Amino acid sequence: MTKPDLQYDLKSSIVVFLVALPLCLGIALASGAPLASGLVAGILGGVVVGLFSNSQISVSGPAAGLTVIVANGITQLGGFEHFGIAVLLAGIFQILFGLMKGGTIGDYFPTAVIKGMLAAIGLILIIKQLPNALGLAPGSYSFSGIQKEIVLISILSLGIMLSWDKLAASGNKLAKLVPGPLVAVLASIFVNSFFQLVGPKGLVQLPDQIFNKLLLPDFFSLNWNVLEIALSIAIVASLETLLCIDAADRIDPLKRKTNKNIELLAQGIGNTLSGILGGLPLTAVIVRTSANVASGAKTKYSAIFHGCWILLCVLFIPNFLNLIPLATLACVLLLVGYKLTKPVFYVEMWKRGWPQLLIFCVTIGAILATDLLKGIFAGLALAIFFELKKPAINCLEVDHEEDKVHFKFLKNVSFLHKAKIAKILNELEEGKAIYFHGMNLVRIHVDVRELLLDYQEEAKKKNLMVVFI
Repeated sequence: MTKPDLQYDLKSSIVVFLVALPLCLGIALASGAPLASGLVAGILGGVVVGLFSNSQISVSGPAAGLTVIVANGITQLGGFEHFGIAVLLAGIFQILFGLMKGGTIGDYFPTAVIKGMLAAIGLILIIKQLPNALGLAPGSYSFSGIQKEIVLISILSLGIMLSWDKLAASGNKLAKLVPGPLVAVLASIFVNSFFQLVGPKGLVQLPDQIFNKLLLPDFFSLNWNVLEIALSIAIVASLETLLCIDAADRIDPLKRKTNKNIELLAQGIGNTLSGILGGLPLTAVIVRTSANVASGAKTKYSAIFHGCWILLCVLFIPNFLNLIPLATLACVLLLVGYKLTKPVFYVEMWKRGWPQLLIFCVTIGAILATDLLKGIFAGLALAIFFELKKPAINCLEVDHEEDKVHFKFLKNVSFLHKAKIAKILNELEEGKAIYFHGMNLVRIHVDVRELLLDYQEEAKKKNLMVVFI
């Protein structure tokens, strides 16, 4: 790292730290986990993953995409200390993915499924954080329980963040440099301290000695539920990371390419340590990565420094963090949720064709009805179904003449085409001459070849002439 690079990396690390801090706390809140666990994941995502990662500009930490799995996992396993072992195992799974050259795993998941997953996460964030923004009891949506003071804090927070985004979009240098969530946090602290709108229960509550209060994993709680949750975390965290890395490589001004297998190893090491130390699972995160690039980061040291700033903040000013209203963190997550499930995404899927929209919507519905992993595989199964139909239709052209039918095979014909070809052959009228054209064939599966030869024998009984060209 050269001296000019250090200058840029230090500046960008501060910006990323300011973006990451409220998100670390907010994601822990949304997950039903101790707030300190979000900070631990933020520190490890910066320092540990940053050291081992091959990416020069991506930034890792706790991610909104995992809140559903974390919240459900904590509930199923009966506490965060039991959940920690699942995070540790997820890290080990990711290390294995990296060693097995699994960096291309994201390429096998259709865009409609991935975007459906993100949209479902956005909807879940909105559904779960709305009560916190209105001052309702968790899971309650009765308007009679709304607390006006908390609503005022929420309106203030949302108003600041939306206005700040508009300023940044218009090119305002200060708005582009300082993140809106940080401005909202500072403003809500000032307003609440002055007017005393929210009591202690409505504020962040971190212990004085955070690292003495961490809920470390219970290594004796290993069971099949833990393994299932660990695998869910590993798959979803890996997918989110690989998607983020693809996006990061595209926006990198120097157009550097990241080794995805090394990235999975780095994420695995980070999650293994996070599980051991009582942190949330982590991934590469596009929000922090985008902020890192926009603020001029040159090397991975920006990500490492941002983790160090979070650590110093936790060590020396935890009391300041305890002044943050929970409603403000809820509003940060409401906007994150909206950005994941914007109406424009549904329109984009419609423009891609009704099968893509259906895959997208089925993924969302299945995730909301079951859980993240089952929903992803439901969307994937539907996408595979559509893909199985496509080659059956596109593997050949059928031309009908008065007394002739021409079958023109195109390129590769696999066993997946067998059912469609058999259906067409069975529906042919008697008395026709059938010509099978194989000039454009590269390969024909043995099952299909046998089908055609068998049909040639059967055709004699139907008074059909079969010719192979």
